Amino acid sequence: MTTSRMASDLAAVLVPIGWAGAVIAVLCAIVAAVAIVRGAGGLVGGAVGVWIVGALLSVTASFGQQWIPLIVACASLAAMLVIGAVVRGFVTAAGVERTPRTAPEALPVTQTSALAKTNPVVKAASKATPTAPVAVIS
Repeated sequence: MTTSRMASDLAAVLVPIGWAGAVIAVLCAIVAAVAIVRGAGGLVGGAVGVWIVGALLSVTASFGQQWIPLIVACASLAAMLVIGAVVRGFVTAAGVERTPRTAPEALPVTQTSALAKTNPVVKAASKATPTAPVAVIS
């Protein structure tokens, strides 16, 4: 049997946990929006995954009749997903693209030991891709 004193004590613990969960959910929603703008799908998935944990924590405040943390958590994700998609549309329409990373040029490798006669030596750096063969001169 639950008394009003026990319910009050339980609410005193669960409501702050709910607010902390709402804060975590809002931060993860902001990260998801930024990741959508940048086009980082993996980061969006990770942020939404952690948002779920924050939203579940915000549900605990409902045991104290406080629904605002849950509403804030859900509204933040919905708003940030929409904002991220709209800004991503503007960025794509403007033609602003991220520059792809390129591998640094390899330096020539030479051997000056006695093993140089038996081991192959790379004479010059090549612009080989990871799937292209590399020229090795022995």
